[in-house]
Amino acid sequence: MELSSEDSFCLNVMLATGVQAVRIDTACMTVYGLTEKGDASIQLHPTCRQDQYLKLVRQALAEHALDSPEGYPVYLRRWTRMGQLRDDNLARLLLTGEEEAVVAVVHAPGLTDEIARRAWWAMPTLENARRMLEKEPVAQGAMGKVLADFLVDHLPFEENPAAIMDTVRWLLHYNLVDENAQNTLWNRGREHGAYYVGFLEIHPDRLPKQLPARADFAQISDRLAPLITAQNPFAIQLLRLLAAPGQSFLAGCEEAMQRPGTHEIVSPLLNAIGQYFSALHDYLVPAASLDRWLTEGAQLDTGQPEIAQQLSDLLKVAPELRDQISALLMLARTNSELAYLILSRTTAVNALLVTKLQPLFAPLTQQIRLLRQSI
Repeated sequence: MELSSEDSFCLNVMLATGVQAVRIDTACMTVYGLTEKGDASIQLHPTCRQDQYLKLVRQALAEHALDSPEGYPVYLRRWTRMGQLRDDNLARLLLTGEEEAVVAVVHAPGLTDEIARRAWWAMPTLENARRMLEKEPVAQGAMGKVLADFLVDHLPFEENPAAIMDTVRWLLHYNLVDENAQNTLWNRGREHGAYYVGFLEIHPDRLPKQLPARADFAQISDRLAPLITAQNPFAIQLLRLLAAPGQSFLAGCEEAMQRPGTHEIVSPLLNAIGQYFSALHDYLVPAASLDRWLTEGAQLDTGQPEIAQQLSDLLKVAPELRDQISALLMLARTNSELAYLILSRTTAVNALLVTKLQPLFAPLTQQIRLLRQSI
């Protein structure tokens, strides 16, 4: 079996004219090529069964692009998603007409903005857009906005919580979405809690729809001013929580806990809460279990003289805030380990999962509300 003389001639002409990428529409038996002047196409004329003929076409493309007459190399299929491809081969892989080759390019750590443009033409999918946006040269290049707009428009069709969280993370990490788009993504959290996690991780102090500072913020700020000047880490963190961004973060966490959806969302949500207090992690050890957190999480005595003195200074200035300070300590010790036993014993999702998580979420919500309510 061999290609028809017409198809062989047309393919050779296309490849000789500096085509940048190739894709094959198997349904209509057409080969498309991306050139500097636009798209070129070749209508195939099979001389045998279509699947056999397409194999011949791919072999011809691979022989030209990679000097591999047997088609797309098997070892590249194994390495596709491991990011182990040589960067100098990426452009040539896009000439094979193989979707697996496009995926290999998309996952390559050396992906450039220009190669991403060609790969996107060859295979514009949600997963490819997400993987390309992870690379800084692409996110900061001309393709960044193209991919970001596509992801924002098509995320409602994504059902995988991990994929949603990853997408929102990268969109926010590289500041690729404007205020309106951020509001759109945040609002989708009302239907799928995975949207909230990326915001709580990446922009904890810049969440959409900011709430005002707590009503007594100005009064407490004046009283804590000497401790802030002295760089008391607990006073700094407490005031951060009472300010408008902190109140918005606490409200966002409470909202997210009402819609955990699936197991995949719970752990990063809890870690995002704990990470908000990363400035205190040199002083406080995250709780190793839910029982330890409930019994020891609010303890002011850390066993370290310097820390005990800083907490003592804070309590002397604002003794009426003792409960809020205890709540701060509990939130600072929050992490994914708190939900381990609960999640390991259930496969529940959505509303039933919320019920199963109440031994953790109820006290966590209580601490958050202590910090949101004025005295």
